[in-house]
Amino acid sequence: MRNQSLIKDYLVRSQKRMKAVKTLFDEESWADVVRESQEVLELTLKALLRSAAVEVPRIYDVSGVLAEEKSRLPKKIQTQLDKIIAVSKSLRRDRELAFKEVTWILELVLSEVKI
Repeated sequence: MRNQSLIKDYLVRSQKRMKAVKTLFDEESWADVVRESQEVLELTLKALLRSAAVEVPRIYDVSGVLAEEKSRLPKKIQTQLDKIIAVSKSLRRDRELAFKEVTWILELVLSEVKI
């Protein structure tokens, strides 16, 4: 499905979020860097799929769809697709791990610190 305005929206949002990632990186907010980076990649890859007229599923990690639709992607991207898929899977996994780690720590602190 090609919706040029949606493709553009995804890419503009990706660029804006990258600015936020840079700020979070400078502040050494590592869990936020991972989370926001994964979201940047998700939006970017969904824009790529839409630009190739591929229906985009409502999932975070679209690496499986990228692999299935490789032939529809630009040749330059096809040559880098294995690396792109690996990064997408890695960020998704790291985001889940970061969320789990931060969640239990926050819960522990909230249970022990009276606010």
